[in-house]
Amino acid sequence: MVTITALKSSDRAEWLGLWDAYLTFYACDLEASTTDATFARLTTAGSGLHGAIARKDDGTALGLVHWLTHLSTWTTTDYCYLEDLFVAPSERSTGIGRALIEHVRRWAEQNGSAKVYWLTAETNSVARGLYDQLATRTEFIQYELSL
Repeated sequence: MVTITALKSSDRAEWLGLWDAYLTFYACDLEASTTDATFARLTTAGSGLHGAIARKDDGTALGLVHWLTHLSTWTTTDYCYLEDLFVAPSERSTGIGRALIEHVRRWAEQNGSAKVYWLTAETNSVARGLYDQLATRTEFIQYELSL
């Protein structure tokens, strides 16, 4: 059985292992100060960032999810952006990713968000197989300006 709980300070070591694997998956290298600030915000009430960790009954960390909400000009309520989702490679296709997304969906619904949305790499075919089952793929293409 898998249990999903809100991230807390004592989850730091397990979270960091999953976070580092997530960054490696996306070939991303962040400064340690960014990782430290991210974890602090994820575990500080009222910061605007939320996080949860999935664990086996024996306490082994299996996955993580991070999300935030933001105002929108298209609704009078917030949108919920699921920013990061990662499941340990050995645990993929076992329902953990689905459970983490459902965790965020329930949270967003309880907190009055109009929708949950996320992005993924076009090449992330395994995850996209799950996402295609759970959500509607939109026609939007993302652009960004680095500052």
